[in-house]
Amino acid sequence: MSDMTITAVLDTSGKCCPMPMVETNRAIKGLAVGDVLHIIATDVGTRKDIPSWCERTGQTLLSMTEQDGVINYHVRKDR
Repeated sequence: MSDMTITAVLDTSGKCCPMPMVETNRAIKGLAVGDVLHIIATDVGTRKDIPSWCERTGQTLLSMTEQDGVINYHVRKDR
């Protein structure tokens, strides 16, 4: 993933459901197809929410990593 180009960063740290998903949905709508959104989250609910949202909306979850309570996602807009 080192050659991935991040188009936008969304930091939802400290926010609880449903705000990380509301903000993710809003952010992805502002991107072009092929763009990559880096999402930073601390809400453990996003572990399920982000992957299922990607499936429902036709986006691609490129990566998900977690360290010290911070979860980082890379989502490519495909539609």
